[in-house]
Amino acid sequence: MTMADRAVLQGNAAMLILGLLAGRDMYGYEMLEELRHRSRNVFEMKAGTLYPLLHSLEEKGFVTVYEEKMGGGAQKVRKYYHITRAGKKAFAQKHAEWENYARAVEGVVGAGGAAQAVGVKSRPEPGGVAHVFLSWKELAGCFMCVGGIV
Repeated sequence: MTMADRAVLQGNAAMLILGLLAGRDMYGYEMLEELRHRSRNVFEMKAGTLYPLLHSLEEKGFVTVYEEKMGGGAQKVRKYYHITRAGKKAFAQKHAEWENYARAVEGVVGAGGAAQAVGVKSRPEPGGVAHVFLSWKELAGCFMCVGGIV
């Protein structure tokens, strides 16, 4: 993960987690895997980042926690996280802010703008060095997908 990826993740981690939970209740490790999968391996959050964030979201009333026993002989218990109405409202607000930001960036550097002026292809060739980078529109799509909107 690049420094830019880390900065985007750090600034939007709560929105991403709330977006995941808007789709269904999840336990911690499941959120980490789902975030990585839906972002096409762009966002790889560590458990040491996730659990303090979940605790903070719980304190703010954005999520609630419940325990569920797993099958098997050990009778393990998993903590599941559920988004509340307040959490859904916070997610909707953060998502709207993100969409405005993404549109603004696209307007400055997107198709027909600076990117075209310097010869940047809108779709890099698969396997090329630039292929690992997402366009702002694709990055916004990741956020919308995480939120269950796409």
